[in-house]
Amino acid sequence: MSTASGGALLEMRNITKTFPGVRALDGVSFDLRAGELHALVGENGAGKSTLMKVLGGVYPHGTYGGEIIVDGKLRNFGSVREAEGAGIAVIFQELSLVREMTVGENIFLGREPRRFGIIRREELYSRAGELLKNLRLSVDPHIPIGELGIGQQQLVEIAKALSQEARILVLDEPTAALADAEVETLFRILRDLRTRGVGMIYISHKLDEVFQMADRITVLRDGRTVGTDQTSDLDERRVIARMVGREVGDIFPQADHARGQVVFEARDVTVEDPNARGKLLVDRVSFAVRAGEVLGIAGLMGAGRSDLLMAIFGAHAGRMTSGEIFIDGQAARIVRPSDAIRHGLGFVTEDRKRFGLVLDQTILNNMTLAGLNKLSGRFITDEDAEAAAGERAMSDLRVKANSIMTVAGTLSGGNQQKVVLAKWLLTNPRVLFLDEPTRGIDVGAKQEIYREINRLAREGLAIVLVSSELPEVLGLSDRVLVLHEGRVTGEFKRADATPEKVMACATGHAQERAA
Repeated sequence: MSTASGGALLEMRNITKTFPGVRALDGVSFDLRAGELHALVGENGAGKSTLMKVLGGVYPHGTYGGEIIVDGKLRNFGSVREAEGAGIAVIFQELSLVREMTVGENIFLGREPRRFGIIRREELYSRAGELLKNLRLSVDPHIPIGELGIGQQQLVEIAKALSQEARILVLDEPTAALADAEVETLFRILRDLRTRGVGMIYISHKLDEVFQMADRITVLRDGRTVGTDQTSDLDERRVIARMVGREVGDIFPQADHARGQVVFEARDVTVEDPNARGKLLVDRVSFAVRAGEVLGIAGLMGAGRSDLLMAIFGAHAGRMTSGEIFIDGQAARIVRPSDAIRHGLGFVTEDRKRFGLVLDQTILNNMTLAGLNKLSGRFITDEDAEAAAGERAMSDLRVKANSIMTVAGTLSGGNQQKVVLAKWLLTNPRVLFLDEPTRGIDVGAKQEIYREINRLAREGLAIVLVSSELPEVLGLSDRVLVLHEGRVTGEFKRADATPEKVMACATGHAQERAA
């Protein structure tokens, strides 16, 4: 890896930012050189995204303390557009795409090529197509963005930023929803931008990526700068220790749960793509999970893992054309999420902001949303019982917030995920589906989620775990099911599930079922 060349492209000096009751940034300093990829890491709530919102004009000048200097000149951004005008493009973890608009319209939103005030659509789609081609993304720029998966939407967001010819590019968890091939495409683009002198700020909880790509690493903790070093002078253990303020041992807890009777079984589940009649997202998938067992479902993006769980839960937009569900040996008819909840299923979804939370509601309202009928009478909500249950859940899961009345949208990603998990635990489920339960959260919060999964399994809960992080699947699961293009291509006991075997099945190169 080459050392970044060029002088200081950006300096942020003694940045402070305060919200009611919370000092999110406390004298943070950060600099970026031309042609450098500078990683910014820290636990959720450390202040990374807040710092970037200051840089990107989301928090305008006057709402924060400190100085922003670009190319040696003091800049006071009053809006996002002003920051973009200075060559700063920020790709936030929460994508800013309009689902009803086309891919091309999203890429050039607000900057459409025009003549005499009329949008030149042919030029718009031609330029959008060229950008997508450079990203090696086989997507028609004419289709609505809502028809794309999260991973493809992320690459479109990156194409949108590149269309602005930014000199400072901020990427907040850019690979969270990308498959391996898409990650390599992104890294190729970033290496090319480095040679062209673009300075990049890279925020990620995936330290292997940070060490692969970054020239320097800055660690934030509790809104303060812990330190900045050349990547070559650090290792993962030192960075994690700086992030959490302590040494971190083995990430995955020792699995010591005993499996009981089969609690849940799915037979020959088939799901049709809602956008392409006749195309199957899931093709005759069967599996069972026992009390006290963690069943991991592995596979590459597009393998049908999330589609399988969404269809079983009655929440898929497509048609479940065949399949039977059994709970405790009894057939269960599930056509909508309320049926699934009534039968004892809980579901921590892949996209917590879209499907898991009501962001403008309080922690309490979110926690009790799915199980309120179990906390209240038939006609009147027992507010005391509801508040007591919320307080217990907040304490048990160590949710960091001022109170249960804090608005969920103001929490860090890790704490939001804990609120979603608490919501389903308050329904007293027999079976819990976990789809990407640690996506976009830091290593400390991950460990807390891992411990909670292990505890729930020990107490007899049947758990189905989907994760794009193979070490996570292998480290938590008693048994691993592998999907490829909607079909089961492998099944392994924990002792037999090696990364090589699982990846061979995930890429369709092998078929193996455990004894």
